[in-house]
Amino acid sequence: MKQQNEKYILDSHKLLYHMNRVKDLLDGKRVSPITIDWALTQKCPYNCKFCFAQAQRNKKGKIITKKAAFDYLDDAVDIGVKSTSLISDGENTIVPFFYDVVTYGKEIGLDMACATNGYYLKENKLAEILPALTYFRFSVCAGEPQRYSEIHGVPSDYLEKVKNIIRQCVRIKEENGLGVTLGLQMVLMPEFGDQIVPMAKLGRELGVDYTVIKHCSDDEFGTIGVNYDGYKSLYPLLQEAESYTTNDYLVKAKWSKIKTCRDRRYIQCYAPPLMLQTSGTGIVAPCGPLFGERYSKYHIGNMVDTRLKDMWESDKYWRIMNMLATDFDARKECACLCLQDKANEFLWDLKQGNIKIEDCVRPTGKIPEHINFV
Repeated sequence: MKQQNEKYILDSHKLLYHMNRVKDLLDGKRVSPITIDWALTQKCPYNCKFCFAQAQRNKKGKIITKKAAFDYLDDAVDIGVKSTSLISDGENTIVPFFYDVVTYGKEIGLDMACATNGYYLKENKLAEILPALTYFRFSVCAGEPQRYSEIHGVPSDYLEKVKNIIRQCVRIKEENGLGVTLGLQMVLMPEFGDQIVPMAKLGRELGVDYTVIKHCSDDEFGTIGVNYDGYKSLYPLLQEAESYTTNDYLVKAKWSKIKTCRDRRYIQCYAPPLMLQTSGTGIVAPCGPLFGERYSKYHIGNMVDTRLKDMWESDKYWRIMNMLATDFDARKECACLCLQDKANEFLWDLKQGNIKIEDCVRPTGKIPEHINFV
C-alpha cells in the first residue's frame, strides 16, 4: 500500500508509520494507544452551532484535578503512548493548570497538541507553551465578525481578539524558530458555505501553516441537524478555497469525509485501542461518540478515580474494545465519520484481506509532520 508523501496528512491516517503496533493488534495482542485525545473539562463558554459535545453533554461528571491530569500523563508514558492531544469535548484553556499539563507532558516525553477557540488563552503564557506543542490548532469557522458571532454563539468582537492571539503565536514561532505547526480548522455545515473563502483568506493573512475545512459530525439521531446533501453545492467554493494554497500555506478540504457524508464501508470498529479518547468529565471511553450517558456500557472508567494504567491492564478495558470489534455495527450505532474513521477503514481492509499486511510499507521520502497523531 502506498501513501502519498505530504507534509501534513489531514485527510487520511498515519498508521503506516506504526505498523508494528498495527500487526500486534491484528494478532490479538494487548497494544497501547499510539495517541490519546482528551480534555481537562467539558465546560466551554462558546455555544457553537456545530458542537458535537452539546449533543451528548453529561449531567454527571467528575472535576479533573491537576494531580489526576499529571497521573494520566505519567501512565500514558508508562504504557507506551506516544502523543496526547487536548481537544475532546471542552475548552481546555479555561482550566488554570492547562499550561502546566502541556509543558509537563512534553517534559516526560510525549508529543503534545491542542485545539482551542483561542479566546481564553493568556498572552503571557504563549511563549511558555508553544515550544512544548507539536501542533496548535484554532477552531475558527468564520472570517467575518458577524458570521463568527452567529456560528460560534459569542459577541462579534471576539474574532478580533482571537486573530490577535493567533498573530502573536505566529510571531513567537518565527522569532524563536519553533517547530510547532499553527493551523485553523473550519467545521463546515452547509449553511456556513459563505465563509469558506473568507476562511482561506484569513489563514493566509494571519500567517498560519494551514487551514483545514472538515465536515460536521452528527450523532446517529441527527441531533445537530446536519444536512449532508447540502455539501455537494459547496464543492466549487471548496476548490476556490484550496486555490489560496502557497509554498508556505496550505488550504485543505477533507474531501473524503465531505463527500462520504454519513456512509461507512466498514462494520466493526477496530481503531480505538490505537486511538483512545477521554472526556472532560474524566470518562475514559473507546471514542468520543460514546461519551454520553446512554453509552455507559462502553465506559471503561474515570481517570479521576482510577489510574489509566490500571484501566488499560484490566479485563474490562479489553472486553469493551472487543465488543466494538465483534458485536457492534458502526453503520447504525455510532456518529457519522468519527476521529477514528480513516484508521478504521484501513484496519477493516486488513481484516477483510483487501490489503495485505506485507504490502503496508512505511513510505519513503520525507516523514510527514505529526506522525504520532494518527
